[in-house]
Amino acid sequence: MILDVKNLTKTFNKNNSVFTAVDNINFQLGRKECLGIVGESGSGKSTIAKMLVKLVEPDSGEINFLGKDLVTMNRSELRKTRKDIQMIFQNPIDSFNPRKKLKTSISAGLKYTLGLNKHQINNQVDEALNLVGLKSEYKNRYINKISGGECQRAAIARSIILKPQLLICDEITSALDVSVQAQIIELLVELKEKLDMSYIFITHDLILAKYLCDRILVMYKGNEVESGNAEDIFENPMHPYTKLLLSCIMTIDNIDENKDINYEKLQHSGGCKFKEMCPDRIEICNSCNPEIKEIGDRRVRCHMYNK
Repeated sequence: MILDVKNLTKTFNKNNSVFTAVDNINFQLGRKECLGIVGESGSGKSTIAKMLVKLVEPDSGEINFLGKDLVTMNRSELRKTRKDIQMIFQNPIDSFNPRKKLKTSISAGLKYTLGLNKHQINNQVDEALNLVGLKSEYKNRYINKISGGECQRAAIARSIILKPQLLICDEITSALDVSVQAQIIELLVELKEKLDMSYIFITHDLILAKYLCDRILVMYKGNEVESGNAEDIFENPMHPYTKLLLSCIMTIDNIDENKDINYEKLQHSGGCKFKEMCPDRIEICNSCNPEIKEIGDRRVRCHMYNK
């Protein structure tokens, strides 16, 4: 096991109200495994990603990476660990300096973590670009002179140049057209095998998750509502929300990850968080949020399975 997350929780103050973005989340990740975290905007999946790389501090919980809790690590320990956990963001162009050539951005981590000389850095940049399907000449280009797909490949090159053990992908294909999405997913599959990496793949696109992920964690309003083997979830969804997603009632065309989040709708008035939309709602759903129940290799949060 490479990652063991326990009871991870994060609340935010928005518009003079407190809402829980991530509510007592638990999951594990094995070596060379890909976990898909699926949910619509506001479900908490990106907040989890940011907590894993310490861009957001959790209120409580543990993030045990290679046996050490990232939450309690001091700065010196975190600095040594950062090269093993890398993250690719939804809009990679925003994470590149438009005034600097790609080689400067791609190689930035090498200078601070490995202490390589210029010749060694240049070779590492060439190798990383080659792995993502870009010619070495791209290192002398600027971010605004390449396409969206090439920009995402450059972002992947920057992440893998440190040879991380865990790569977190946060909606990295959502801004790309379908054909480029397929190319990026194929690239991720190849890199996982070549570099022995584990992935956390955050998306609202179930089709991509089905193709890439070994296991799926479905989130709704900060809660895990269902998790398990990807094939099992797609063939036999248990939670009503998962069923809605898979029945195309809530397709990727209906979910805009770039829209502003309505925080008022995320406020929890008691009972099951999915009760207003659930076609299978029963009386207890109005007053009690169900606990997670383990059923074989599956986990599901629904009163239908707590009878």
